[in-house]
Amino acid sequence: MLRSGSFVLLLIGVFISSFGQQMLTVALGWELFNRTGSALVLGGVGLAQVVPLILFSLPAGHIADRYSRKRIVLVADTMLALASLGLALLSAQRGPLLLIYACLAVMGTADAFSNPAGSALISQAIPPEMYENATTWRSSSWQLSAVLGPAAGGFLVGVLHGATWVYVLNGLAALIAVVLLAFMRLYRRQERPVGKQGLRTLVEGVRFLGRTPVLLAAITLDLFAVLFGGATTLLPIYARNILHVGPFGLGWLQAASSLGAVCMALTLAHRPPLRRAGSTLLLAVAGFGLATIVFGVSRWFWLSMLMLCLLGALDNISVVVRSTLVLLRTPDEMRGRVGAVNGLFVGTSNQLGGFESGLAAQLFGPVIAVVAGGAATLLVVAAVAWIWPEMRRLKTLKEG
Repeated sequence: MLRSGSFVLLLIGVFISSFGQQMLTVALGWELFNRTGSALVLGGVGLAQVVPLILFSLPAGHIADRYSRKRIVLVADTMLALASLGLALLSAQRGPLLLIYACLAVMGTADAFSNPAGSALISQAIPPEMYENATTWRSSSWQLSAVLGPAAGGFLVGVLHGATWVYVLNGLAALIAVVLLAFMRLYRRQERPVGKQGLRTLVEGVRFLGRTPVLLAAITLDLFAVLFGGATTLLPIYARNILHVGPFGLGWLQAASSLGAVCMALTLAHRPPLRRAGSTLLLAVAGFGLATIVFGVSRWFWLSMLMLCLLGALDNISVVVRSTLVLLRTPDEMRGRVGAVNGLFVGTSNQLGGFESGLAAQLFGPVIAVVAGGAATLLVVAAVAWIWPEMRRLKTLKEG
């Protein structure tokens, strides 16, 4: 796998870009909560990024199937860099909250275009028999950055007494990723869809999912688990008001779930393909809900860390299963559009989940918000297992 130079460049680019974004997440959450003391403002971060995802994800998937996916990712990463530098300027000047949300909206727009193009780009760098292993390695790279990035972000905020330079470093990280991807060579040409290019073509990714029950079930599980299990959005509140560990502790809390995910990703990368993928996925998401509940009621830092590690490990199983299913079951000429729908579902659930958690915490308190989210996740698992029995019966990911 790592003998493919193009895939290695993609892997390094994903790591560096994600590392910067994870630093930014910690710095932004800490800065906004310190400035406002409002859980709703933290939830607004997700809302500012989800609106562009809803507006642009389907057109972005259509564009990813029509034009160079590599160029789309390059442009999107450049947009991320500029938006991050804008946040640095606003942080230094204590600029208005509205402009901060505007920069986040630009980032959401960049993600809307980058996600479907980036996920489909893997198929042009490696042969099909390597898809499951490639998905695991890509997830490992992202999760490793999500371990180191928050810890680095929390450390820098604590040492520098502010978030400004963290935003600058994130901008530089995005530009480095642009340079790396520019040197990436694709050994397989992108197939172009034929026929009329109208609204029907734009929504074909949605139609395809409707005809693929197992894929729809996997995406639905991930969507609602993330939507209801939004504990990470409230970590600044837990770090300051409940666990009393400050910005350094926040960095470790933010990194904990990714530490668990890295351990799980490395385990999956060195074991044979899953033989009971469907039941494994259902149990993983159910465990995610239970771990969320325990985290919500915990007052002990190390128990909270352990639960967040477990959340990340179980979530990584979901990511690998879902991402591999998307690659294996989608024709190349449709991967951009199906990836866009997948990104829309997952990205929307991430950002709306953050807003939902912030709103619930503002109304009922953070503990009730987190515990209720974990309980709702368990109900979703039961519903998916009942509505889509194909998921319960799924053995290997390559099954037709």
